Amino acid sequence: MDAQSRGRAEEIDPADQWVLNPRTGNYELRLDRSAAQQQPSVAAPRRPSSTRTAAPGAPKAPKAPSPAVPAPRRGEGPPGRRGGRPRKGGGGGGGRRKRILVVTGGTLAFLLVAGSVGAYLYYDHLNGNLNVTDVGDAGTGGFKKDQPINILVIGTDKRSGEGNEGYGDAESVGHADTTILFHVSKDRSNATALSIPRDLITNIPACPTKQPDGSTKTIPGQKTTRFNVSLGQEGRDPGCTMRTVKELTGVTVDNFMMVDFNAVKVLSTAVGGVPVCLAKPVDDKDSKLKLDAGEHRLQGEQALAFVRTRHSFGNHGDLDRIKTQQQFLGSMMREMKSKETLTSPKKFFSLAEAATKSLTVDSGIGSIDKLTNLAGELKDIDLKNITFTTLPVLDNPAEPEGKKATVVVDQRVADPLLKMIQADVSLTEVEKKEQAAKDAADAEAKSKADALLQGNRAPAGDVRVDVYNGGGPGGAASTTVTWLQNSKGVNKSSNRGNAPAKLDATQLEYAPNQADQARALADLMGLPATALKMGSADAASKTPMKLTLGADFKGAGVSLTAPQKAPEDIQRVEADKAICAK
Repeated sequence: MDAQSRGRAEEIDPADQWVLNPRTGNYELRLDRSAAQQQPSVAAPRRPSSTRTAAPGAPKAPKAPSPAVPAPRRGEGPPGRRGGRPRKGGGGGGGRRKRILVVTGGTLAFLLVAGSVGAYLYYDHLNGNLNVTDVGDAGTGGFKKDQPINILVIGTDKRSGEGNEGYGDAESVGHADTTILFHVSKDRSNATALSIPRDLITNIPACPTKQPDGSTKTIPGQKTTRFNVSLGQEGRDPGCTMRTVKELTGVTVDNFMMVDFNAVKVLSTAVGGVPVCLAKPVDDKDSKLKLDAGEHRLQGEQALAFVRTRHSFGNHGDLDRIKTQQQFLGSMMREMKSKETLTSPKKFFSLAEAATKSLTVDSGIGSIDKLTNLAGELKDIDLKNITFTTLPVLDNPAEPEGKKATVVVDQRVADPLLKMIQADVSLTEVEKKEQAAKDAADAEAKSKADALLQGNRAPAGDVRVDVYNGGGPGGAASTTVTWLQNSKGVNKSSNRGNAPAKLDATQLEYAPNQADQARALADLMGLPATALKMGSADAASKTPMKLTLGADFKGAGVSLTAPQKAPEDIQRVEADKAICAK
C-alpha cells in the first residue's frame, strides 16, 4: 500500500520511497510521487534526482539525472516516521554515514550493528524510539575518546510490553535481573563483559534520584542485601545500580543501557534467529523451553525461554543461567557481525527499529548521534578479543546447608580479576603485532623502574612524604595520610590537599638519595614500578617525597599493581567461540 492510499496524498511517507536502483544495486530515497508509482517495465522521463540522503550503504545521490527505478518492495526499506513528535532524544543526522552500536540486555542482548542511517526523517524517528533517564552524577556523564569505556547493561524483570504478562514476578517494579559491566579498553582493542549475579549479597549506597517534578530525592542505602534490589526497590533508578556497581567493583560506570523482556524477543526475530547448541534435550515447564539436543536457530518466545531457563543446564541455578546467557549473547554478536546481516537492508532496518525501541539510556548517550559516536569507538573490536566472565562468588556462609539461595564475593579470585579491569588489562590474548610497539616502550620504562625498586627499604618511620590529590576520589589525600599514619606507621606523612594539575596515573617523585624510602612506600601502597619517578639531584635532609594520587587511585590500601594474567579458575568465554549448553 502506498502513501496515497493511506490518506496522506499531500505528505508522502518516506518509508514507501526507498527504491532499488538497478544500476548500482543500492536503495535510494525518492520523495517525488511519480518515482514511487513507476512500474518496472515503463521508462520514466529523466529528472533530477532527489536531494534527500541516500539509503544506508548507498553512495550519495548523483548530481546527474538518473533513470527510472522499480517501485519499492515491501519490507526492504526503513519504517517511516509515524505521526507526532519524537518522545525523547535529539534530532540531526543529514547525510553523514552512521555506525550504530546497541549494547543491550534484558535477559539481554549485545548487538554490534554496523551500517549507516541516512534520511533525516528516519534518523529523527529512531531518536523518538529511545527512552532517556537522568541519573545525575551516578556516572561520568559520557565516555571519553582517550579513556576506557564502562557501560552498565541492565535487564529488568518488569512485566512491561505486549505478551509479557506471564513472565517474572507479577508485582515486580523492575529489578536488576541481569547485569553486565561492559569494559572497553583504552586502546579499543579488547573488551571484558563482567556478569554480576542478581542474588549476590552486597551493600547498596545512598542514591539521589530525579523525581518527575524535577526535584531530587535521596533513597537511603541498604546493607547486606541482594544486588538485584539496587533497581526498582524503594524507587531506585538505574543510577542506583551504577553506584552499587562502582562500590562493588571499584570501576566508575560511564553510562547505562536498560531493557525489559521484549528485547530478546524482538532482536532475535529481527536478525532472523540466533543459532544455539544444546548438548542434551531440554523440557523446562517453567520457561516453556522444549528442544532436542543439537543445533537450533531461536527467535521470539523461544529465544526468551532459552535465556530465562534456570532448570535446564548445569546445577539449575542462576550462575549456570548466566553462562547460558553469555553463550546466547556471543552467538547474537556473531550473527550481528555476519555478512548476511550487514548486507541485508531488511535486517538492518528491523534491527535499528527493534534495538532503539528496546532501549532506556542515560542522558549522556540519549540520542542516536551519541550512540553512533559510541559505536565508532567499538566497531573495530574483534570478537575474539571480547571476553565474557562472571564476578567470582561463593555460597553465602550465613545460610544453612541445603538452603543456599544467595552468594557472596569470592575475594581470593575476584580481587585480581577486578584489579585487571580497573587497570585496563585485557583478559584476552591481543595480537602481538597490535601491541609490539607499545609493549617495547612499556618494557623499557618498567625495566628502569624495576631497577630502582631493587635494594634496601627504609623503615616506615623514616619515610617522609607529602600527599596530594591529583584526580583520586574526594578527600583521597586526607584518607591516605590517615591510613599511612594509623595503619602503616608512616608518621612523617602530610596532607597537602589538591595537586596543581590532574594526573591520569598516580606518581611518586623522589630524589636518588630517597630511593630506600620510595621502595618502602611503593611496597606499602602497592604502587607499580611505573609510578616511580626519580629526580636528577639528591634532596636535602628531611625533604619529603611527593606522592600525587591520580585518576587510577581507588582508595587507601587498594593496590595499583594489577596482575597481567587472569586467575586460572575464573569462568570465561570469548565471544567468537560457539559452545554447547549442557
